[in-house]
Amino acid sequence: MEEFQFSQGKNLRCGYTTGSCATAASKAAVTMLFSGKRVECVRIDTPKGITLNLEPLEVDMHEDYVSCAIRKDSGDDPDDTHGILVYAKVEKTDGDGIELCGGVGVGQVTKPGLACAVGGPAINPTPRKMITTEVGNVMKEYGYTGGLKVTISMPAGVEIAKKTFNPRLGIVGGLSVLGTSGIVEPMSEKALIETMYVEINAQKAKGNKNLLVFFGNYGEDFTRDVMKLKLEDAVTCSNFVGELLDYAVFCGFETLLIIGHSGKLVKLSQGVMNTHSKYADCRTELMALQAMFHGASPEVGKEIYKCLTTDEVTKVLQREGLFDVVIQEVVDKIDYYMQHRVHGKIKTGALMFSNVYGILGRTKYADELIKLHQ
Repeated sequence: MEEFQFSQGKNLRCGYTTGSCATAASKAAVTMLFSGKRVECVRIDTPKGITLNLEPLEVDMHEDYVSCAIRKDSGDDPDDTHGILVYAKVEKTDGDGIELCGGVGVGQVTKPGLACAVGGPAINPTPRKMITTEVGNVMKEYGYTGGLKVTISMPAGVEIAKKTFNPRLGIVGGLSVLGTSGIVEPMSEKALIETMYVEINAQKAKGNKNLLVFFGNYGEDFTRDVMKLKLEDAVTCSNFVGELLDYAVFCGFETLLIIGHSGKLVKLSQGVMNTHSKYADCRTELMALQAMFHGASPEVGKEIYKCLTTDEVTKVLQREGLFDVVIQEVVDKIDYYMQHRVHGKIKTGALMFSNVYGILGRTKYADELIKLHQ
């Protein structure tokens, strides 16, 4: 792939997701099934707006089904799935519509709370839509009105999944088919931290003393669309909260407000300053403990601990009438660890939100700092 992202004087090559691979393999396989001719290159459009032209590999053509693979290219992003083959097998059925299934190396969802249905394959919503759209377009092109079964496989995913948090999340037997944009943007930690420093330096250069921070797209969208705050003073920290706080102190900022999704921000309540899941997945432990401190039974504590998402935790806490007190304990801990990191040298605040439940909690100075960005 010849798409690049410029960062700190370097051109970092982008890649494409397992979702894009599955989509391209599916489109190539269904085209070969209907045409009876081998496809040497398949073209798909990604949600990012970038068109991919990919080569089908391992082609296996039969009258009733066709299977082929696309090799995953992660670009300059450090990714365990780089180079793996993502297969699609397309076969005609007696039914109608498109049945999307998971084969070897695609995980099966066994617990509620994820974006995929329990009992089904871990193929996330965006890749699922990409696959069904591209396959559906080919069906229309060839005037086919019958049914198709599309099976996505990633054989290497069986072993790779053991290195991930998938088993704890209730995804067994393989990886998830992922991707919200279809494109893998380089995620070199050094490049991301340097980019964050550049953004902070730019704020310092224009005389700003009050930083507004979010982790990524979710926080930016919530800050703009729900909080209605100005983004001129904003920077993105990705997962690097520790480096963010250290550099803000070094640069002499007076205040720092971070607005983050609960799945990220709750990790700060336990002193975790790099929120990437490969370093820590401690989203439920403190909330389970605090719930029991405030009267929840051990059974409820275990239920909270086993929740797969912070939205699921919120649902349980609201059911038990413990939401307000537990969230207050969480944001107090967030405030403590942020102040501990900056040694009290700047005023910090945090606002924690959910895409489902809206604003969940604020630290003691959050409202004061929000006013600085209105």
